[in-house]
Amino acid sequence: MNIAIAGYGNLGRGVEAAVTNAPDMDLVAIFTRRDPASVKVATDTPVYAWSQMAEMTDQIDVVVICGGSATDLPQQTPELAKLFTVVDSFDTHANIPTHFANVDAAAREAGTIGIISCGWDPGLFSLARLYASAALPNGADYTFWGRGVSQGHSDAIRRIPGVVDARQYTVPVPEAVEAARSGENPELTTRQKHTRECFVVAEEGADLAAIEQAIVTMPNYFSDYDTTVTFISQEELNANHAGLPHGGTVIRSGRTGLANEFGDTVEFSLQLDSNPYFTGSVLASVARAAYRLSKDGQVGARTMFDIPPALLSPLSGEELRAHLM
Repeated sequence: MNIAIAGYGNLGRGVEAAVTNAPDMDLVAIFTRRDPASVKVATDTPVYAWSQMAEMTDQIDVVVICGGSATDLPQQTPELAKLFTVVDSFDTHANIPTHFANVDAAAREAGTIGIISCGWDPGLFSLARLYASAALPNGADYTFWGRGVSQGHSDAIRRIPGVVDARQYTVPVPEAVEAARSGENPELTTRQKHTRECFVVAEEGADLAAIEQAIVTMPNYFSDYDTTVTFISQEELNANHAGLPHGGTVIRSGRTGLANEFGDTVEFSLQLDSNPYFTGSVLASVARAAYRLSKDGQVGARTMFDIPPALLSPLSGEELRAHLM
């Protein structure tokens, strides 16, 4: 199957690696809004201008869209679904129903497939919550993220006057994780579940107290969390915080038995050296499913809830039953 990437940032590079290593995929194009001549890619894949996509509909089976969820994907995914079968990683949870509806309308009109919100959360964590809640209807879900770099929160810090660079880590509170595992179904507040650690490079002479106050009081980002701010040099940031690790855990605890006498816990966790490269690997597997759904004549929007698991794998049904059942 011929795969194209739309957008070549961290996530685009992750998809590039995953598709290149897939046994049943060819990466045939990378599209960029920058000058294609200025984009240096890790493989020998040709790079094209974004405007050239419409000319290549007969050469591409699936486009993996690697833009941001805030402003890129709400516009890009419905537009590109009018031309191609597409996959994206839209991760603004509250807006997923609206995004789904917009992509569904565009894909049905064009006769394409659009699989949205693929990655690890939303994505694999969504499936973990679904499977666990179906098996344990009498229970409660808990999702913990980290320890890992939040790119959006790091960017929010960098926008504060006087800040040169920053990394922000989301960190689960160990006591909250153990409480979730206990089976007692505790009610945990936002502040009880996670803390935030900020490593900040400030301009020379900047008011450090003002920067710290701007961070810890920032609504929607830090004000609801216990937040620590550590000022460091650019050299230390580059040496110790250059990567993009992440991960997390989904826990569901519940009761089974006629009198709810049995306590059960389901847990699914990830520890990732590279958030974008792992997310890119998930997107590549979903691109395979999108291709297969399209070849089956299906149209419209989907999420990972709607994909038969076997369609994600390069293995045949016989191989899956022999080795993974």
